[in-house]
Amino acid sequence: MDRSRLGLNALNFLTAAVQAGFGPFIAVWLTQQGWSLAALGIALSIGTFAALVSQLPGGMLVDQVHHKRIAAGGALIALGISALMLFPFPTRPLVWSAQIAHAVASSVMTPAIAALTLSVCGHDNYSERLGVNTRYASLGNAAAAGLLGLAASAISEQAVFLVTALLAVPALGSLFLIRASEHIDPATDHPALRHPRERVHWPWQIFREPALHIFAVAIVLFQVANAALLPVALNGLTRRDDAPGYIVSATIILPQIITAVIAPWAGALAQRIGRRPVLLAGFAVVPLRALLFATLPAAVPLTLYQALDGIDAAVVGLMLPLIAADLTQRTGYLNFAIGALGLASGLGGTVSTAVAGWIGTHFGDAATFLLLAAAGALATILLAVAMPETRPAVSRAPAVATPVRP
Repeated sequence: MDRSRLGLNALNFLTAAVQAGFGPFIAVWLTQQGWSLAALGIALSIGTFAALVSQLPGGMLVDQVHHKRIAAGGALIALGISALMLFPFPTRPLVWSAQIAHAVASSVMTPAIAALTLSVCGHDNYSERLGVNTRYASLGNAAAAGLLGLAASAISEQAVFLVTALLAVPALGSLFLIRASEHIDPATDHPALRHPRERVHWPWQIFREPALHIFAVAIVLFQVANAALLPVALNGLTRRDDAPGYIVSATIILPQIITAVIAPWAGALAQRIGRRPVLLAGFAVVPLRALLFATLPAAVPLTLYQALDGIDAAVVGLMLPLIAADLTQRTGYLNFAIGALGLASGLGGTVSTAVAGWIGTHFGDAATFLLLAAAGALATILLAVAMPETRPAVSRAPAVATPVRP
């Protein structure tokens, strides 16, 4: 394994580990400090809103920065600083600022990793490499869940944020291992590899691709179906006193393991047989999972159902940047397209939790699961009926070119 691929593995692993520190630990820490549910909800909503509005600017910024390691390094520094802002006594200005900084940095980091990956492997090998990226991100999530949980139990919830900030340091170090391939010619490979001044299109011309709109709508529907599934299921178990302590951990870790196992295989399959069959298989898992939750919502079966979440997570995790790359072969604005699809994903997730909460309150969990299953089925049908195959013909011969610094 060359050092660039080793660097990408480490970057994906450590970035996912850093991101894990901004999950449930924030809610636990703020609750311990006496924050009310209303104050906590405002803080989390600020982060959600900042993540939505920064998706498109974040992608555009990465497109306009030729040296992608600079963009990734700046985002990692911001992630580390935002974690440190949560470490002292959490005042509202500090927590709100940390949530905004984390959201903006994440909106830059995701497309930056995608751009660095393209510079290492080229478009022809992008699918398989994205599968490997997804594997290491899943392993990083799982490892961080254990490490941060240990820090919280052995020291304090507050220590989680110091550990999170420290994890950003080796992540920065991994960037120094990554170099663009000497065998990829930016003039003949994907135009996203060219210097921004060499592009002849405007960023908003990506929206002239009909398939981008179809995929964005499918992503919205997918997230409407997926985002609220596990929270609703766990909430129902808790109300019935049927949620043993291991369940929450198991429902998080098991899908990560499944994703890590199958993601490289899914990436290779998408390159071999095309994007549509893999997309359809991954999307179809969500309505199936929702129907299983509605049919038998007990603790042990629910944990087993979550194995299916590893499948759709692997597929969506690699397909979002992959299809963005396929659909920007003319314009070169790969990262702007990733930002647009990230915005669609965030909107779907926001709608999911709001709608599921209302339906669950008025009609019960079973009706909620059926509604989520319908949204997932609609997303799958939309892809089957309207989404074209986007895989390009693999016809470019590797060309030796002057190395381009990422």
